[in-house]
Amino acid sequence: MAARPDEYFMRAAIEQAGLAAAAGEVPVGAVVVHDGQIVGAGRNHCIGASDPGAHAEMLALQRAARHLGNYRLNDCELFVTLEPCAMCVGAALHARLRRVVFGSADPKTGAAGSVINLFDNRQLNHQTQVQGGVLGAECSVLLRTFFQDRREEMRMKSQIVREDALRTPDGQFDGLPDYPWAARYLSDLPALDGLRLHYLDEGNPSASLTYLCLHGNPAWSYVYRKMIPVFLADGKRVVAPDLIGFGKSDKPKKDSFHTFTWHRQVLLEFIERLNLKNIILVVQDWGGLLGLTLPMQAPGRYAGLLVMNTALACGDTALSPGFLAWRDMCANKPDFDIGRLFARGNPQMSAAECAAYQAPFPDSGHRAATRAFPAMVPDTITANGAPESRLAREFWQTQWSGQSLMAVGVQDPVLGLPVMQELRTVIRGCPPPMLLDQAGHFVPEQGEDVAHAAVKHFVPRS
Repeated sequence: MAARPDEYFMRAAIEQAGLAAAAGEVPVGAVVVHDGQIVGAGRNHCIGASDPGAHAEMLALQRAARHLGNYRLNDCELFVTLEPCAMCVGAALHARLRRVVFGSADPKTGAAGSVINLFDNRQLNHQTQVQGGVLGAECSVLLRTFFQDRREEMRMKSQIVREDALRTPDGQFDGLPDYPWAARYLSDLPALDGLRLHYLDEGNPSASLTYLCLHGNPAWSYVYRKMIPVFLADGKRVVAPDLIGFGKSDKPKKDSFHTFTWHRQVLLEFIERLNLKNIILVVQDWGGLLGLTLPMQAPGRYAGLLVMNTALACGDTALSPGFLAWRDMCANKPDFDIGRLFARGNPQMSAAECAAYQAPFPDSGHRAATRAFPAMVPDTITANGAPESRLAREFWQTQWSGQSLMAVGVQDPVLGLPVMQELRTVIRGCPPPMLLDQAGHFVPEQGEDVAHAAVKHFVPRS
């Protein structure tokens, strides 16, 4: 087999760096190569492990040594995205590595030529070849983007909260299971008028498709945590905002603040600001009530629809008995236990996962949106949002030309199979639904299979 070029192994290290970034670590990755094969891989894990020595190089060397059964790695090469520090150079020399290849130089702590070159010290009893700059531009972009995002995150965290709103303390979100993605914020959309909106934006911005995942009430972007990794593994971009009043977004104090048309306008401006294209619109619950009214504004931005347990509320047909019962319950028990609600409908969820849905709402003052949204569903032809919903219904019936996929949680007593069968008749070209017999209303909680079906179903436009 022909020898693989250095760029091949550096790309493997870059992949490790991306995993580090996704976990909130400084994006540095490394691989150890022996006889043309990767025998050890590592990514920065200092924060997660509370270990100052958990650098990518150190972890890759440890794994390679275990794999080969020898702490001496004489015939091995180390590929790392960032110039090693003194600690990692020392480990490389002690392991007797034959060669070290790095991507981006480190002018602050680099010990392979930037600050000092320990590899060039002839007093040491081993010399290791060193080469820098392999895919250096790509490695630098990873680091630069990471630190830019962190600075922006810190800037947004320091933003003053509007007097008529609350902001959930960051500590409420510590230790969320399976939610490792970096927080991003916007506050300068015209409709927001200074309110801070949180969103996830993961994957390659130039990906062939972007999955835009819109949540419902009383959920937030956390509901898509089982689907997002599948979309990312397929090389796609994922954007998932928290509606104002939910998740990590700001929470207006008054129930009356919330209206259908205002939330719709925020989403339209959000999509425009991020200039999202080739969108696969992923909707469930209120994500659909609002989201299904968006594509008619700019059809060219949308390539597909993944729709789960939701509806179009046009105000000219009666709301389902299940929804009316839900609305009555919310009116009678406005501070119902959100974690318990998820536990009842999703017995497979852990206590920590259920608690994650309660996390954005430390007290009743933060819950204006959960109180307001049930009553916001349009139930007359003049209700706020009803005219837009009727226009959207006509769009889906007569103008929609994208791909569609429907998944239904059969156990849902509110927006279950009968409601979704009716919605299917509205969506032009929608194939028979994917039925999830054990899933309830919050389909994304069992959405891994749905996500895998989606990546097979949605084909990028040529």
